[in-house]
Amino acid sequence: MLYSTKYSSMVGKLTILSNEKSIVGLWIEGQKYFLNDVSEEIIERNDLPILKQAKNWLDRYFNGDSPDIQELSLEPKGNEFRKLVWNELCKIPYGEFTTYGEIANKIAEIKGKKSMSAQAVGGAIGHNPISIIIPCHRVIGKDGSLTGYAGGIDVKRKLLELEKINFKKGD
Repeated sequence: MLYSTKYSSMVGKLTILSNEKSIVGLWIEGQKYFLNDVSEEIIERNDLPILKQAKNWLDRYFNGDSPDIQELSLEPKGNEFRKLVWNELCKIPYGEFTTYGEIANKIAEIKGKKSMSAQAVGGAIGHNPISIIIPCHRVIGKDGSLTGYAGGIDVKRKLLELEKINFKKGD
């Protein structure tokens, strides 16, 4: 069984899911892959401590602070490759960005391979089940373009601007 709560933000209504001890999902309403791979029963539960912690984290984030990802217990559901990619996303500091290719190079190094497909990395990033907290919005194209974001490019732009990240705006 999973527990949910809603959160109103500058980028729209968010749905946060928990397994009672960890955050397992955070989606922007209408986002691609919304509640993807969730088959358990979901009950709304606004009083759950982990969900209150997530809301507090989001309050600080949307107020321009840089709360630490480590403050929250996260358990994104996915295969080994996706989890490797999501772990790399968690290492991107607040206010900074990286590219799909740079993450692909890091994953290749971790897996002991010569190279890794940036498209495969992009697919894993696109299926990130804990948007915003696991900062997939901090990944841009190698030319500075705002390619791909399951929540929409406008949302990605707002999140990057909130973090005062300078990126090429000619996308």
